[in-house]
Amino acid sequence: MGKLRLGYVKYLNTLPLVEGLAACHSLELVPAAPSALADMLASGQVDVALCSVIDAARSAMPLTLLPVGMIGCDGPTLTVRIFSAVPFDQVRQLHADTESHTSVALANICLDSLYGVRPELIDFDAAAHDGSAAEARSWPQTLLLIGDKVVTDCPPAEQYPHQLDLGSAWHQATGLPFVYAMWMCRTADLLAGGEQLAAINAAAALLDRQRRRNIMRTGWIIERYASERHWPRALARQYVTEYLRYDVGARERIAIARFFDAASALDLCPPSTPQFHLPLAVQPAVAGA
Repeated sequence: MGKLRLGYVKYLNTLPLVEGLAACHSLELVPAAPSALADMLASGQVDVALCSVIDAARSAMPLTLLPVGMIGCDGPTLTVRIFSAVPFDQVRQLHADTESHTSVALANICLDSLYGVRPELIDFDAAAHDGSAAEARSWPQTLLLIGDKVVTDCPPAEQYPHQLDLGSAWHQATGLPFVYAMWMCRTADLLAGGEQLAAINAAAALLDRQRRRNIMRTGWIIERYASERHWPRALARQYVTEYLRYDVGARERIAIARFFDAASALDLCPPSTPQFHLPLAVQPAVAGA
């Protein structure tokens, strides 16, 4: 297959998964927004990608989850948040960050289950606004934001007295962790066997090893990259080490299935059972076995 093309996201929260991979000569790293990666995977632009997890249920081309790394939480998530000028039971429109399909679906589920509302969704391209324009632009009444911009380009707090951390909301409703993104590949590549299967297995084993290594050097990663990403160092360290989860265990698998069921019940995706592939070279403990 030559170099395996790896689609990833350039957020602070992905560094424990991807830092150091650029030095691997068998990989070509391809950055993109979370919402773009599943289509890139399905179209063959990349071979493995850190996709928004709901895209495994939505993709017309079958995708398989590789439980060798994820972006998730088990309670508050900090950077997936609804900001509202009105109480949540009065929300009628939700301007939704276009960068993540999973977070938009989760917002729908949480607003419906906790507040009994199903707002009209309006795309909001938050990434198109830089920090210098933040205070000048007109903010919508209710807004879903994800990623670094929740910290580095946050809406004015006085305009939004009502805020909902979606990780907390999901945990409140289910008692489960939440998985926003996970490494995925095309199911067809696994079924093809031979060189394609071998390449996916080798990549999965590499991603597993690099995640384990990076978790052991989180302090160094934060010191190196926090300022570059415009994060306060102390908050960046707390975010990566306390808020986020990167290992895929049994509870995370259950949470994904629960999320797919909840999304399907609201017609946010077709009924779907998540499919996982764990290569033999990866230690079973990663999958909670």
